[in-house]
Amino acid sequence: MTPRGRLLLRLTVSIGLLAAVAMAVDPVRLARHLGSLHPGWMLAALALSAVQITLSAWRWHFTARRLDLHLPWTAALREYLLAGFINQVLPGGVVGDASRAWRHARETARTGPAVRAVIIERGSGQLVMALVAVPAVLTLVGWAPPTLAWSTAAAAGLLLLASAPLLPAATIEDRPGMSTDLRRALFSPDALPLQLIGSALVVATYLGVFLAAARAIGATLPSLELVALVPPVLLAMLIPVTIAGWGLREGAAAAVWATAGHDPAEGAAIAVAYGLLVLIATLPGALCFSGPRRTPTTG
Repeated sequence: MTPRGRLLLRLTVSIGLLAAVAMAVDPVRLARHLGSLHPGWMLAALALSAVQITLSAWRWHFTARRLDLHLPWTAALREYLLAGFINQVLPGGVVGDASRAWRHARETARTGPAVRAVIIERGSGQLVMALVAVPAVLTLVGWAPPTLAWSTAAAAGLLLLASAPLLPAATIEDRPGMSTDLRRALFSPDALPLQLIGSALVVATYLGVFLAAARAIGATLPSLELVALVPPVLLAMLIPVTIAGWGLREGAAAAVWATAGHDPAEGAAIAVAYGLLVLIATLPGALCFSGPRRTPTTG
């Protein structure tokens, strides 16, 4: 299928899913929720989104330096802004990440490490997201008591940290490849704690933006309950069949809210507000298509 065909297909899927969600939850109630967006909470969500992009850019900068790649933090921030914008307007949700990997590879003349740096940086975030999302899902569907689910996730994180010193350290003689770069940039004893802390802060901003979106539409659920409902919705956005998660996110939110015994229209409205706020937050990335080229170097 051509790129234009994939774009049209995923646009159709997004529009179809949004229409189905609107009809399923009652479009009048959905519109009522969205009709009273609070500007203060919207500004808070945009501020948190800026923090999120800043932290994500630092994580990429840190990962690249672990692989002896030249990537100044300011350049990482500019490229992350651009990638975020591309991910919001093109299908799949990964085109922007592929773009920053390609641009970095072109400027460092080291394609393999540049591509792996992006994969590892994204993998660090997905690892922490899984530690948050899995217990939330298990609790939501009643497969495990909350205490057991979250304790198990915490234990898994601590075990991961404790096992880092047992992993063989990368050496100059190691054959280049993903396994070596994973040890250097993610699983080494001096990298893993920083990666997990950075990714935990990024995940916290995702939850914070969703919480701010909920408050912006007037949702009154307790904050702790809201935070517990959000991870499954964010997880659904990772399925690459729509544009920027539109449709899947709203459907997942409606289903999660209904499963928890709450108004599904409220869940869908929060997801719509979240999507709009994230789109607005990435708009500055449209100004980053051109930027100063760096001289290929390492270090």
